[in-house]
Amino acid sequence: MKKGLRAFCAVSIAGSLLMGCGGSASAPASATGASMESGSSAAEETKAASEAGKGIAKEDLKVGIFFIGDENEGYSASHMTGIQSAVKELGLSEDQLVMKMNIAEDESALDAAEDLVSDGCQLVIGTSFGHESYLMESATAHPELTFCHATGYQAASSGLSNFHNFFDNIYEARYVSGVVAGMKLKEMMDAGKITPEQCKMGYVGAYPYAEVISGFTAFYLGAKSVVPEVTMKVLYTNSWADPAAEAETAKQLISDGCVLIGQHADTTGAPTACEEEGVPCVGYNIDMTSVAPNTALTSPTNNWAVYYKYAIMSVMNGEPIATDWSEGFNQDAVRITKLGANVAEGTEEKVAEVEEKIRTGELHVFDTDTFTVNGKKLSTYAPNGTEYISDGYFHESEYAAAPAFDLIVDGIESVVVN
Repeated sequence: MKKGLRAFCAVSIAGSLLMGCGGSASAPASATGASMESGSSAAEETKAASEAGKGIAKEDLKVGIFFIGDENEGYSASHMTGIQSAVKELGLSEDQLVMKMNIAEDESALDAAEDLVSDGCQLVIGTSFGHESYLMESATAHPELTFCHATGYQAASSGLSNFHNFFDNIYEARYVSGVVAGMKLKEMMDAGKITPEQCKMGYVGAYPYAEVISGFTAFYLGAKSVVPEVTMKVLYTNSWADPAAEAETAKQLISDGCVLIGQHADTTGAPTACEEEGVPCVGYNIDMTSVAPNTALTSPTNNWAVYYKYAIMSVMNGEPIATDWSEGFNQDAVRITKLGANVAEGTEEKVAEVEEKIRTGELHVFDTDTFTVNGKKLSTYAPNGTEYISDGYFHESEYAAAPAFDLIVDGIESVVVN
């Protein structure tokens, strides 16, 4: 039955599907640059459909969501926390939320979506990049229901008024965590522990996708705002959640001379290795001080509850949901976790200052005055016809929810091993 559905839906959306993989990755900028005309059309259709409806009474609503991992994997755990918080805050009962864990990025995702529909869910959510095409198939078959997908990019071009993409401006929190790292590096330099030439960070990346590149560039620029001499080396594990590979990669970076480690990977592998080696580190998604009490500085983290509350309320009220949604510090959608015991003096005050500047728009993470590519300052970057640079900065996640920054800036060595 579900495979039959797949064959039926493939005809209607074949022209808009692109292949992808990765737990929370986004497509390269060339794919994320969806046309504004398509986005406007989808948004208008969504609004018309919503205005024609009457919403769903709170007691009648059922929400379904599926994850690539479980509560032991940071990215999925952050989504679980977010949806549970939103449901609780809105006064829904526990049985109005159906969660499915460890759903692979294959036909299992279509099966999960269809199971949630069969369970009576009017709002169905997928959270991993590779879930998108399967969720779109289910959305095509059930136009009366609402489907939302995290980290994807095809909603605007899909022609589906009931399918929506969402993400958050995690690059803002990564920039702030980079400032925390920069403060630590400066302290190490001032104490004579490292020289300016030794001011080299390492970064454990999952895949060389735009989301990861956007994130590590923001992290690097945050550190560079404090220590202009800093450089960074990035190695990839080609996995979202492989503790052993992440630990091994962190140790390799340390052996290559990196004196501080950051990450875009979903486990505690890298911080655990950094604790063993006595090297300061910045994690992701969760507070890493439980495994690295002496070395963890902070972690950029997502507050998914903000979006989930918005989406659930929109369905209940019969209101339109944005085709592409992404917010940051201004909506409390991103944060950094509590500062570790060994951050540099003055870090807390510096973090507050930087967060406020981002919140008010005084500071733009990808300010083109702060980086070069192949020795040149960028004045234009228009993948797929969408111009991302104007007013002196790269407008990340403003034209589509998914990150689009896929440039390797000077000062960063990105090593891709096939």
